[in-house]
Amino acid sequence: MNSFFKSVFTITIITVLAGVMLSLSYSVTKDKIAYQERQEILTAFKSILPYHNNEPDKDYEIINNNKVFIAKDNGSITGYAVNVINTQGYGGAISILTGTDKFGKIHGVAVIYHSETPGLGDKITEKSFLDLFKGLTYEDKIAVKKDGGTIEQFSGATISPRAVAQGVSDSLKIINSVTGK
Repeated sequence: MNSFFKSVFTITIITVLAGVMLSLSYSVTKDKIAYQERQEILTAFKSILPYHNNEPDKDYEIINNNKVFIAKDNGSITGYAVNVINTQGYGGAISILTGTDKFGKIHGVAVIYHSETPGLGDKITEKSFLDLFKGLTYEDKIAVKKDGGTIEQFSGATISPRAVAQGVSDSLKIINSVTGK
């Protein structure tokens, strides 16, 4: 019986030490991780929003529990962006950042993260696919062609492009509630 308590004590000490180490690792790296994530979003904003000289991640409105990021040039609104997470991807959640001009016309789309199949579903990150959304508005049928829309899916993969198209469409609905266009 004595060896049982020694084993339990040893396991308890190891678990507590592992927890302390994990907590220390988190506290040391959390600011660096947050900084890096912010830099990724700011880089994405540069590619999906019209020219702006503000920090859109700090200039936003909350619409239906969604952040609508506002791009401005010397105080004048140049565009909007919304980040939507669509959970209907083949590999799980896909984070889609959609940017428009001030009238709600798509300026660019970026996939922030995904778990789609390498070499097939991950083609949703390619410029040639994301450029299919440029110039579209809330009034357009944003869906894959298989569903009657305007977006070309790629051979062997419809689920991933469908999820991105739905995410972009959802983003435009939110942006439309701000622009009214």
